[in-house]
Order: sequence, then C-alpha cells, then structure tokens
Amino acid sequence: MRNITILIHCEDQKGIIAAVTNFILKVEGNITYIDQHVDVEQNIFFMRLECELMQEKWNIESIKKDFQQTLAKNFKMSWELYNKEQKPKMALFVSKYEHCLFDILGRYSAGELPLEIPLIISNHEDLKPIAERFNIPFFHVPFTSVNKTEGENKHIELLQEYNVDFIVLARYMQIITPKLIALYQNKIINIHHSFLPAFPGAKPYHSAFKRGVKIIGATSHYVTEELDEGPIIEQDTTRVLHSHSIENFIIKGKDLERIVLSRAIKLHAERKTMVYNNKTVVFS
Repeated sequence: MRNITILIHCEDQKGIIAAVTNFILKVEGNITYIDQHVDVEQNIFFMRLECELMQEKWNIESIKKDFQQTLAKNFKMSWELYNKEQKPKMALFVSKYEHCLFDILGRYSAGELPLEIPLIISNHEDLKPIAERFNIPFFHVPFTSVNKTEGENKHIELLQEYNVDFIVLARYMQIITPKLIALYQNKIINIHHSFLPAFPGAKPYHSAFKRGVKIIGATSHYVTEELDEGPIIEQDTTRVLHSHSIENFIIKGKDLERIVLSRAIKLHAERKTMVYNNKTVVFS
C-alpha cells in the first residue's frame, strides 16, 4: 500500500470534485482526506487530497500520466502529486543567530518534522559546532556584495548536489538572489518579527519598546524578490506589558520566531500550502 497527496488549483467550475474522486476510484484508491476552497473573488478552486493506493499495479508515474490526460487537461488544472512516504529534503541557511537552528534540529531529531536535512549553509562559521553536534554537513559560503556571484553559484551547486527540495532561512541575514528565488519559487521559507513595516532597521525591538507597543509577533513567509512581502504561511503574536524590558521583548520575540517557523516548515513539508497571487491557502 502506498500513500499519495494531490494538490490542485484551477478555475472554479462544475464537476471537479466528482471527476477527481471518480479518478481515485478508478485507480482503486481509498481517500483518507479531502478538503477544498473556492476563492470567490478570483473564481479559483483549490483542493488537497490524500489517498491510499491499494493495488501495486498502479504505479505513481502511470497515475500521473493518466491524471494529466483525463482530468488536468480538461479542467486546465495546475496540480502536483506526491508520494507521501518520500520525505522532502530541506536545506538550512543560517548566519550567527542560533535559536531557530537549535529548535529546528531538536524537532528534527525528535522525529517531529517529516523531512530530511542533508546540509546546512552559512555565511559565517559560528554555528558549525551545532551542525557537527547533530551530524549534519556544514558548508561555509562567504556571501557579500563583493563575492555575491561566486556565493550564489556555490549555493546552487550544493543545493543541486544534495537534491534539495526546499530551503529554510533560519535567521540568515543576507538577501537571497533573484536567480536562487527563481529556481526555488515558493520553496524558500523565511522568518522575521512582525514589526514591519512600522519598525524597520537593525533594532526593531528597541524601536517598538520606545513606542510602548502592546503586541509583538512573528511572520513566516515564502521568499520573493520583494523583500519580506512574500506569501504568508504562518503568524503568531503575544502580548507585552509596560513593565517588560527590551530584553523581555527580545526573548518573547525569539520564542515566537521558533514556534512560527517550525509550524511553517511542517505545513510545507506535509504539502499543506498552496500559493496563488501572493497569498497562501493553508489546509488543516
């Protein structure tokens, strides 16, 4: 028995659900999860389906070919089909901040994240001991305005060598290049505080503290060429008081960054996110 996940979006029209479920019946599959959403304003239909394939005679490639010819072509679908047992490979990009890296690797070691981490890439060597502690290959790739092209080429070379499916910026303090974004469209996940755009700059918590904010938060999103404006995957907030110090703000902010980023990673790894017009549909 094999398990597959199908993601679909197309123009909303009659008969899509019936056609998809009848197709699963035809290949002798058993649907274990199905959910759909219609963006009424855009008239776009979204669906996520999981099913068990009961018969070995139906291999994944033949199912994909049949699905394209008998359904996707007629409904003009954009679609993806995944073997659920095949875990995606995730590369971690880091700089000097360690809180998100420790959290991700701890969850990964505990079996909480359905993925593989074949390598960690950094523009500094500070976090190499953490990678070694978890027995994950660590690559130092200098990345500045002077050697940006060389750094980009090395990134792509490593990502292709390790067959990476998606990238997570675990507080990687460099701007990702357009070429890399194009190669991994909607497959690069970033995390940052939710003070933007009101409190930009190097010390947003200090600026927010001076303004006496009452809520702080974190946002995880897919990376686009528009800095910090990509489709949002996950967010969360927590309240702060006038009695809290800047240090309290930063600690609470780091906690939120850890939680929100891990949720976003899990949602992406489980193929529960779909992107359309710079927005996400996130299935439960």
